[in-house]
Amino acid sequence: MYVLGIETSCDETGVAIYHPKQGLISHFLYSQIDMHSEYGGVVPELASRDHIRKLVPLIKQTLLDSHLSSHMISGIAYTAGPGLMGALLVGAATARSLAWAWRVPAIAVHHMEGHLLAPMLEENAPQFPFVALLISGGHTLLVRVAGIGDYQLLGESLDDAAGEAFDKTAKLLGLGYPGGPKLSELARHGKPAFTFPRPMTDRPGLDFSFSGLKTFTLNTFNASEKSAQDKADIAEAFQTAVSETLVIKCRRALQQTGLARLVVAGGVSANKQIRAALTEMVLKEKADIYFPRPQFCTDNGAMIAYAGCQRLLAGQQQDLRIFARPRWPMGELSNCQ
Repeated sequence: MYVLGIETSCDETGVAIYHPKQGLISHFLYSQIDMHSEYGGVVPELASRDHIRKLVPLIKQTLLDSHLSSHMISGIAYTAGPGLMGALLVGAATARSLAWAWRVPAIAVHHMEGHLLAPMLEENAPQFPFVALLISGGHTLLVRVAGIGDYQLLGESLDDAAGEAFDKTAKLLGLGYPGGPKLSELARHGKPAFTFPRPMTDRPGLDFSFSGLKTFTLNTFNASEKSAQDKADIAEAFQTAVSETLVIKCRRALQQTGLARLVVAGGVSANKQIRAALTEMVLKEKADIYFPRPQFCTDNGAMIAYAGCQRLLAGQQQDLRIFARPRWPMGELSNCQ
């Protein structure tokens, strides 16, 4: 069963082919970073148009690299949300059209479920149940995962997600787009000259809030001399505050659920300081931690192909309508059992 995965939720066009026994067969990714960097952020209309230009050639390239023909594809999985509506529609319309032409089922995949299951692509994959920290773009979620589709939301961001806070802080420091990686690189040159708050850690619960931290960072920057070293020190203090906040919340989640496995996925999970801090924490908690490899932390077709394959294997199918939802709560997903 070869499943073609298509990811077009934002500014990266991802295509992959997955087989339940052979694993990941092939995957390709095209990033729009160079195009959007000129504008300081993602321009939805440009993103959609670029997906239109790149998606079909990437599908052909993936099939060629896999030494497969279209009639060997058993199903198509595509990101249906959450994401930018225009970008989602490109992937959804292409997937549905190919599924109709190739006479195979197509299935809509939740973008965050794709991230959550990305560590399953690794040789050392986690076993259910586990706690998942999903830190991707506009989402920061803590989820208890009992199985595919069996998700219990433990906590979420009440305002800015961690990824948004990274990007907005990078912008106020004049670092450009994409902000997160640039801020992380700058923080490497920072000294512990500032101490920033760890938001919502002085109260019970597992929800997050990073908008206040962003404002604190802005006020600190405005009060500084705005030198190159000041910027590096502020970046270091901000990243440390986010990292320690995530550590505190993940420790609570493990203790409250009684689980000893933590999965960390999503674009921000590639951050080296966050990875190191969470790894140190789980060791102290006598737990295990799982990350996807860095190339599967960001948006990619491999995670969509895997998630869609599991749902198709479970017998799930959908009608021919083109399904896309820019907002899609994970709680609405069906159990795969």
